Amino acid sequence: MSWFTEARFGLFIHWGIYAAAARHEWVKSYERLSDEQYRRYFDHFDPDLYDPGRWADEAVNAGMKYLVVTSKHHDGFCLWDSDLTDYKARRDLLAPMLDAFRERGLRTGLYYSLLDWHHPEFPNDLYHPQRDEDLGDRDIRKYADYMHGQVRELLTRYGRIDTMWFDFSYAGRGFGAKGPDEWRSAELEGMVRELQPGILINNRLGLGGGDFTTPEQVMPPGGVPGHRPWEACQTLNGSWGYHRDNHDWKPVDLLVKMLVDTVSKGGNMLLNVGPDARGEFEPRAIERLRGIGTWMRLHARSIHGAGASEFEAPQDCRYTQRGDRLYLHLLSWPMKHIHLPGLGRRVAYAQFLHDASEVPIEEIDPKEPFHHYLRGLPEDTLTLRLPVTRPDVTIPVVELFLK
Repeated sequence: MSWFTEARFGLFIHWGIYAAAARHEWVKSYERLSDEQYRRYFDHFDPDLYDPGRWADEAVNAGMKYLVVTSKHHDGFCLWDSDLTDYKARRDLLAPMLDAFRERGLRTGLYYSLLDWHHPEFPNDLYHPQRDEDLGDRDIRKYADYMHGQVRELLTRYGRIDTMWFDFSYAGRGFGAKGPDEWRSAELEGMVRELQPGILINNRLGLGGGDFTTPEQVMPPGGVPGHRPWEACQTLNGSWGYHRDNHDWKPVDLLVKMLVDTVSKGGNMLLNVGPDARGEFEPRAIERLRGIGTWMRLHARSIHGAGASEFEAPQDCRYTQRGDRLYLHLLSWPMKHIHLPGLGRRVAYAQFLHDASEVPIEEIDPKEPFHHYLRGLPEDTLTLRLPVTRPDVTIPVVELFLK
């Protein structure tokens, strides 16, 4: 897990023919579209502006260290030239993407949906677009053979793959629900590890394990129990695929706070972009990636290789720690002083991370006049003297050098 926990920040890409519909990647299910109705997106998907090098550049500039891309989503459309179906892009879109990200030093991962609303042997269930129709007898065993064959293609044609991100098992949820028995998950996991020794597999095969856990669009208040590696997957606007008319975009400061909060609890953040049907990141996504990148350029060492700290941060603050460096993230700006219980006599030096300017450590005697209000602080409290004016960065960070 060493590269994974060192990285802390990755790019998720949801891209497929649902980008042409431009109203959510689940549009086929939500609107109960037939194969014939959905076919227009397949027929007209022509990403003529696709330049994966530009995508990779945006990821690098944002401070991201790895990629996970949807090789196939629930609608069954494939980004690669699979031998097992004609329901695929007219040219291989996956190979140039993986190459572009690797050339820039990023790790690569593949998302693969266990569902397939296009395959003729995928049985009807509570999520299927035709869930109210009789689709006749279907053989999940034939579909599982197809699925295993596609995963084998992905893991034998594209070099080293660092993570395999399966989505998702739903046994026990209702009509036609499927889980590890239907997917033959244990067999599938074994094949993945045989083909790609050292690969990391997420926890959505329904086997109760996986190398890392994947909370989705939530901020776990206390991290993930059991000290398991975890990765919070998050969206920019609530939709994974390109959604033209969605205006619920998270501002840059919130996205940075989400990243800081995640790392402070020992997790990774996988932030999603849904490219449009011509193959570009839309301006609203680029603006946010670059905003995060502006902050990360100055503060990356509080994120990369950092994690949870044993020290408890004061109100409206988060700690991350990397070795003997403790990083105090100030989510709101205090007036003149910040008091850090548990750090008295533990800190040799303090500085702002953005400009390496000293933050004075102030010795305060609660017995002195005007300091009586501090008498309730623990004796091992460290006090830092801050400027009245907040530094002009999204989240100010104080770097504390521990003794």
